[in-house]
Amino acid sequence: MAKTPVYTIDLNFQGFHNAIAAYLIKHDHGAVLVESGPGSTLPALEQAINGHGLQLGDITHVLLTHIHLDHAGASGKLAQNGAIVCVHPAGAPHMINPEKLLASASRIYGNAMNSLWGEFLPVPEEKIWRVGHEEELDIHGLKFRALHTPGHAEHHICYLFEDICFSGDVGGVRIPGYPYLRVPMPPPELNFEKWYGTLVMLRGTGMKRIAPTHFGVFEDPDWHINQVESSLKATENWMETVMPEDPPIEVLREKFANWIEAESSKLEMDAQVKKDYDLANPLGMSADGIQRYWRKHRLAT
Repeated sequence: MAKTPVYTIDLNFQGFHNAIAAYLIKHDHGAVLVESGPGSTLPALEQAINGHGLQLGDITHVLLTHIHLDHAGASGKLAQNGAIVCVHPAGAPHMINPEKLLASASRIYGNAMNSLWGEFLPVPEEKIWRVGHEEELDIHGLKFRALHTPGHAEHHICYLFEDICFSGDVGGVRIPGYPYLRVPMPPPELNFEKWYGTLVMLRGTGMKRIAPTHFGVFEDPDWHINQVESSLKATENWMETVMPEDPPIEVLREKFANWIEAESSKLEMDAQVKKDYDLANPLGMSADGIQRYWRKHRLAT
Protein backbone atom coordinates (compact mmCIF):
# COMPACT_ATOMS: atom_id res chain seq x y z
CA MET A 1 0.00 0.00 0.00
CA ALA A 2 1.41 3.39 -1.01
CA LYS A 3 2.30 5.80 1.76
CA THR A 4 0.33 9.03 1.99
CA PRO A 5 2.73 11.91 1.27
CA VAL A 6 3.85 13.83 4.35
CA TYR A 7 5.36 17.21 3.51
CA THR A 8 7.89 18.78 5.86
CA ILE A 9 7.50 22.56 6.07
CA ASP A 10 10.59 24.43 7.24
CA LEU A 11 9.29 27.47 9.11
CA ASN A 12 12.66 29.26 8.86
CA PHE A 13 12.51 30.32 12.50
CA GLN A 14 14.56 33.49 13.04
CA GLY A 15 15.92 33.03 9.51
CA PHE A 16 17.44 29.61 10.22
CA HIS A 17 16.70 26.33 8.48
CA ASN A 18 16.07 23.01 10.28
CA ALA A 19 14.90 24.61 13.54
CA ILE A 20 11.09 24.21 13.59
CA ALA A 21 8.95 22.06 11.31
CA ALA A 22 5.26 21.71 10.61
CA TYR A 23 4.01 18.68 8.71
CA LEU A 24 1.36 18.91 5.98
CA ILE A 25 -0.84 15.98 4.95
CA LYS A 26 -3.44 16.55 2.23
CA HIS A 27 -6.91 15.04 2.08
CA ASP A 28 -9.88 15.47 -0.26
CA HIS A 29 -11.21 18.51 1.63
CA GLY A 30 -7.94 20.35 2.33
CA ALA A 31 -5.13 19.31 4.63
CA VAL A 32 -4.05 18.50 8.16
CA LEU A 33 -1.11 20.20 9.85
CA VAL A 34 0.90 18.56 12.60
CA GLU A 35 2.11 21.56 14.64
CA SER A 36 1.42 25.16 13.68
CA GLY A 37 4.75 26.68 14.67
CA PRO A 38 4.90 30.05 16.43
CA GLY A 39 3.01 33.14 15.36
CA SER A 40 6.28 34.71 14.19
CA THR A 41 6.62 32.11 11.42
CA LEU A 42 3.06 32.40 10.14
CA PRO A 43 4.17 34.14 6.90
CA ALA A 44 6.56 31.25 6.13
CA LEU A 45 3.83 28.74 6.96
CA GLU A 46 1.32 30.47 4.70
CA GLN A 47 3.83 30.71 1.86
CA ALA A 48 4.57 26.98 2.11
CA ILE A 49 0.88 26.09 2.24
CA ASN A 50 0.29 28.24 -0.84
CA GLY A 51 3.13 26.38 -2.54
CA HIS A 52 1.11 23.19 -2.16
CA GLY A 53 -1.87 24.81 -3.89
CA LEU A 54 -3.73 25.54 -0.65
CA GLN A 55 -4.80 28.52 1.45
CA LEU A 56 -4.79 28.91 5.24
CA GLY A 57 -8.54 28.29 5.17
CA ASP A 58 -7.93 24.86 3.62
CA ILE A 59 -6.30 23.60 6.83
CA THR A 60 -9.12 21.66 8.46
CA HIS A 61 -7.25 20.38 11.54
CA VAL A 62 -4.08 21.24 13.45
CA LEU A 63 -2.65 18.40 15.55
CA LEU A 64 -0.58 19.87 18.38
CA THR A 65 1.93 17.68 20.19
CA HIS A 66 1.89 20.23 23.04
CA ILE A 67 1.21 23.91 23.68
CA HIS A 68 4.72 25.39 23.93
CA LEU A 69 5.00 28.53 21.82
CA ASP A 70 7.29 27.04 19.16
CA HIS A 71 4.74 24.30 18.48
CA ALA A 72 1.34 25.92 18.97
CA GLY A 73 1.65 29.71 18.66
CA ALA A 74 0.02 30.09 15.23
CA SER A 75 -2.87 27.70 15.89
CA GLY A 76 -5.23 30.48 17.01
CA LYS A 77 -4.88 32.16 13.63
CA LEU A 78 -5.54 28.87 11.87
CA ALA A 79 -8.61 28.35 14.04
CA GLN A 80 -9.86 31.80 13.00
CA ASN A 81 -9.64 30.50 9.45
CA GLY A 82 -11.72 27.44 10.30
CA ALA A 83 -9.29 24.80 11.57
CA ILE A 84 -10.06 22.45 14.46
CA VAL A 85 -7.16 22.40 16.95
CA CYS A 86 -6.42 18.97 18.42
CA VAL A 87 -4.71 19.15 21.81
CA HIS A 88 -4.24 17.29 25.10
CA PRO A 89 -7.11 17.98 27.52
CA ALA A 90 -4.68 19.55 30.01
CA GLY A 91 -3.43 21.95 27.34
CA ALA A 92 -6.85 22.95 26.01
CA PRO A 93 -7.62 25.63 28.66
CA HIS A 94 -4.37 27.43 27.80
CA MET A 95 -5.27 27.47 24.12
CA ILE A 96 -8.72 28.91 24.85
CA ASN A 97 -7.26 31.49 27.25
CA PRO A 98 -3.48 31.80 26.79
CA GLU A 99 -3.07 34.60 29.35
CA LYS A 100 -1.15 32.52 31.93
CA LEU A 101 0.93 30.81 29.26
CA LEU A 102 1.96 34.13 27.76
CA ALA A 103 2.65 35.71 31.15
CA SER A 104 4.97 32.83 32.03
CA ALA A 105 6.76 33.05 28.69
CA SER A 106 7.09 36.83 28.99
CA ARG A 107 8.96 36.42 32.28
CA ILE A 108 11.48 34.25 30.46
CA TYR A 109 11.84 36.10 27.15
CA GLY A 110 11.13 39.69 28.17
CA ASN A 111 11.47 42.20 25.35
CA ALA A 112 12.33 39.44 22.87
CA MET A 113 8.91 37.83 23.29
CA ASN A 114 7.28 39.30 20.19
CA SER A 115 10.24 38.98 17.85
CA LEU A 116 10.74 35.35 18.82
CA TRP A 117 7.18 34.09 19.01
CA GLY A 118 4.87 36.67 17.46
CA GLU A 119 1.14 36.79 18.14
CA PHE A 120 -0.55 33.96 20.07
CA LEU A 121 -4.28 34.21 19.46
CA PRO A 122 -6.82 32.28 21.57
CA VAL A 123 -8.59 29.30 20.06
CA PRO A 124 -12.39 29.42 20.34
CA GLU A 125 -13.86 26.70 22.54
CA GLU A 126 -15.84 25.30 19.62
CA LYS A 127 -12.63 24.83 17.64
CA ILE A 128 -10.94 22.68 20.31
CA TRP A 129 -10.74 18.88 20.04
CA ARG A 130 -9.60 17.45 23.39
CA VAL A 131 -7.70 14.34 22.37
CA GLY A 132 -7.72 11.31 24.66
CA HIS A 133 -5.01 8.71 25.16
CA GLU A 134 -5.13 6.10 22.37
CA GLU A 135 -7.97 8.01 20.71
CA GLU A 136 -8.39 7.34 17.01
CA LEU A 137 -8.78 10.49 14.93
CA ASP A 138 -10.45 9.97 11.55
CA ILE A 139 -10.01 13.20 9.61
CA HIS A 140 -11.52 13.02 6.13
CA GLY A 141 -10.14 9.52 5.68
CA LEU A 142 -6.75 10.19 7.31
CA LYS A 143 -6.43 8.03 10.42
CA PHE A 144 -4.26 9.08 13.37
CA ARG A 145 -3.78 7.42 16.75
CA ALA A 146 -2.94 9.71 19.65
CA LEU A 147 -0.76 8.68 22.58
CA HIS A 148 -0.37 10.72 25.75
CA THR A 149 3.40 10.86 26.14
CA PRO A 150 4.62 12.80 29.20
CA GLY A 151 8.24 13.48 30.10
CA HIS A 152 8.99 16.69 28.26
CA ALA A 153 5.60 18.10 29.25
CA GLU A 154 2.64 16.53 31.03
CA HIS A 155 0.31 17.59 28.20
CA HIS A 156 2.38 16.03 25.39
CA ILE A 157 0.88 13.88 22.62
CA CYS A 158 2.53 11.80 19.91
CA TYR A 159 0.50 11.07 16.78
CA LEU A 160 0.83 7.84 14.81
CA PHE A 161 -0.08 8.01 11.14
CA GLU A 162 0.47 4.98 8.91
CA ASP A 163 4.14 4.07 9.62
CA ILE A 164 5.24 7.44 11.01
CA CYS A 165 5.28 8.84 14.53
CA PHE A 166 5.11 12.61 14.99
CA SER A 167 7.10 12.76 18.20
CA GLY A 168 7.01 16.46 19.11
CA ASP A 169 9.74 17.00 21.71
CA VAL A 170 9.76 13.66 23.53
CA GLY A 171 11.54 12.44 20.38
CA GLY A 172 14.35 14.89 21.02
CA VAL A 173 16.01 17.43 18.73
CA ARG A 174 17.91 16.07 15.73
CA ILE A 175 19.28 18.13 12.86
CA PRO A 176 19.50 16.21 9.55
CA GLY A 177 22.95 15.04 8.52
CA TYR A 178 24.45 14.34 11.95
CA PRO A 179 24.25 11.14 14.04
CA TYR A 180 23.49 13.19 17.11
CA LEU A 181 20.46 14.05 19.21
CA ARG A 182 19.66 16.32 22.16
CA VAL A 183 16.72 16.17 24.55
CA PRO A 184 14.91 19.44 25.35
CA MET A 185 14.20 19.66 29.08
CA PRO A 186 12.51 22.98 29.92
CA PRO A 187 10.60 23.67 33.12
CA PRO A 188 8.15 23.13 34.64
CA GLU A 189 7.22 19.52 33.78
CA LEU A 190 10.45 17.69 32.95
CA ASN A 191 10.14 14.19 34.41
CA PHE A 192 12.77 11.54 33.68
CA GLU A 193 10.72 8.62 35.00
CA LYS A 194 7.69 9.46 32.88
CA TRP A 195 9.91 10.08 29.84
CA TYR A 196 11.40 6.58 30.13
CA GLY A 197 7.85 5.21 30.29
CA THR A 198 6.98 7.13 27.15
CA LEU A 199 9.95 5.60 25.32
CA VAL A 200 8.73 2.11 26.26
CA MET A 201 5.35 3.03 24.81
CA LEU A 202 6.85 4.38 21.59
CA ARG A 203 9.01 1.29 21.08
CA GLY A 204 5.82 -0.75 21.07
CA THR A 205 4.15 1.19 18.25
CA GLY A 206 5.91 -0.54 15.35
CA MET A 207 6.74 2.80 13.73
CA LYS A 208 9.06 2.77 10.73
CA ARG A 209 9.68 6.53 10.63
CA ILE A 210 9.91 9.20 13.31
CA ALA A 211 9.30 12.92 12.82
CA PRO A 212 10.39 15.21 15.67
CA THR A 213 9.30 18.83 15.33
CA HIS A 214 12.98 19.74 15.47
CA PHE A 215 13.57 18.59 12.71
CA GLY A 216 12.45 16.33 9.87
CA VAL A 217 11.49 12.75 9.06
CA PHE A 218 13.97 9.97 9.87
CA GLU A 219 13.86 6.31 8.87
CA ASP A 220 15.82 4.85 11.80
CA PRO A 221 13.35 5.07 14.69
CA ASP A 222 15.01 2.34 16.76
CA TRP A 223 18.36 4.16 16.74
CA HIS A 224 16.56 7.43 17.36
CA ILE A 225 14.62 6.25 20.42
CA ASN A 226 17.74 4.55 21.80
CA GLN A 227 19.60 7.85 21.48
CA VAL A 228 16.86 9.70 23.35
CA GLU A 229 17.15 7.17 26.16
CA SER A 230 20.96 7.35 26.20
CA SER A 231 20.86 11.13 26.30
CA LEU A 232 18.37 11.12 29.18
CA LYS A 233 20.51 8.69 31.15
CA ALA A 234 23.67 10.68 30.51
CA THR A 235 21.90 13.84 31.65
CA GLU A 236 20.64 12.12 34.79
CA ASN A 237 24.17 10.98 35.62
CA TRP A 238 25.50 14.50 35.05
CA MET A 239 22.70 15.97 37.17
CA GLU A 240 23.41 13.61 40.05
CA THR A 241 27.05 14.71 40.02
CA VAL A 242 26.41 18.45 39.83
CA MET A 243 23.13 19.15 41.64
CA PRO A 244 24.05 18.05 45.19
CA GLU A 245 26.20 21.21 45.32
CA ASP A 246 23.04 23.25 44.52
CA PRO A 247 24.84 25.69 42.19
CA PRO A 248 23.17 29.05 41.44
CA ILE A 249 21.17 28.93 38.23
CA GLU A 250 23.71 31.06 36.33
CA VAL A 251 26.47 28.64 37.31
CA LEU A 252 24.30 25.63 36.47
CA ARG A 253 23.54 27.01 33.02
CA GLU A 254 27.23 27.53 32.33
CA LYS A 255 28.16 24.06 33.57
CA PHE A 256 25.43 22.44 31.50
CA ALA A 257 26.35 24.37 28.35
CA ASN A 258 30.02 23.42 28.77
CA TRP A 259 29.10 19.76 29.19
CA ILE A 260 26.86 19.71 26.12
CA GLU A 261 29.48 21.59 24.10
CA ALA A 262 32.12 19.03 25.03
CA GLU A 263 29.82 16.16 24.03
CA SER A 264 28.78 17.69 20.70
CA SER A 265 32.35 18.72 19.80
CA LYS A 266 33.25 15.05 19.42
CA LEU A 267 31.23 15.07 16.17
CA GLU A 268 33.14 18.05 14.74
CA MET A 269 29.96 19.94 13.88
CA ASP A 270 30.34 23.14 11.95
CA ALA A 271 29.37 26.40 13.61
CA GLN A 272 26.06 26.70 11.73
CA VAL A 273 24.81 23.30 12.86
CA LYS A 274 25.68 24.15 16.47
CA LYS A 275 23.62 27.34 16.08
CA ASP A 276 20.74 25.29 14.68
CA TYR A 277 20.80 22.99 17.72
CA ASP A 278 21.01 25.90 20.15
CA LEU A 279 18.10 27.65 18.44
CA ALA A 280 15.90 24.54 18.45
CA ASN A 281 16.89 23.62 22.00
CA PRO A 282 18.18 26.53 24.11
CA LEU A 283 20.56 25.04 26.66
CA GLY A 284 19.68 27.50 29.40
CA MET A 285 16.09 26.30 29.36
CA SER A 286 17.19 22.72 29.94
CA ALA A 287 19.38 23.79 32.86
CA ASP A 288 16.35 25.51 34.37
CA GLY A 289 14.28 22.37 33.86
CA ILE A 290 16.91 20.20 35.51
CA GLN A 291 17.05 22.48 38.54
CA ARG A 292 13.26 22.45 38.94
CA TYR A 293 13.07 18.66 38.51
CA TRP A 294 15.84 18.12 41.06
CA ARG A 295 14.22 20.30 43.69
CA LYS A 296 10.72 19.00 43.11
CA HIS A 297 11.37 15.28 42.67
CA ARG A 298 14.77 14.40 44.11
CA LEU A 299 15.03 16.65 47.16
CA ALA A 300 11.46 15.84 48.11
CA THR A 301 12.19 12.11 48.47
